[in-house]
Amino acid sequence: MGIVALSQAMSMAVEKGLDLVEISGQSTPPVCKIMDYSKYRYEQEKKEKKARKSHKVIHVKEIKIRPKIGAHDLEVKLRHTEEFLAEGDKVKIAMQFRGREMAHMDLGVGIMKNIVERFTATATIEQAPKMEGNTMFMLLGPAKK
Repeated sequence: MGIVALSQAMSMAVEKGLDLVEISGQSTPPVCKIMDYSKYRYEQEKKEKKARKSHKVIHVKEIKIRPKIGAHDLEVKLRHTEEFLAEGDKVKIAMQFRGREMAHMDLGVGIMKNIVERFTATATIEQAPKMEGNTMFMLLGPAKK
């Protein structure tokens, strides 16, 4: 339409039964558009709702183990880990060392290596096993498809 006086633009909008909406107020002259504002807001809300619906929330699940864990107990915990990864969640595996267990870190490192070997095909190791205080932990993520 070009540059139009504000009163003329308002009367044009009223004639058509629409709203005069300011698009860019910073420019000179300000840019406005004649549109049905309520319909525009409705469409924007629908787009946002659709975007929220398709958005996947990733949770970080934690599995706690000890260096003296039994073979069957470890197997059960690793089955839970596989389930979490299949659901698309990340898994933090934490191994707690207490007292004299700190002198035998090699047991914990061996268990963590076995876990890494088991999940190389089905998961990505996002953080390799590392020691922090008296806890060794690593982070596994679901495999990329």
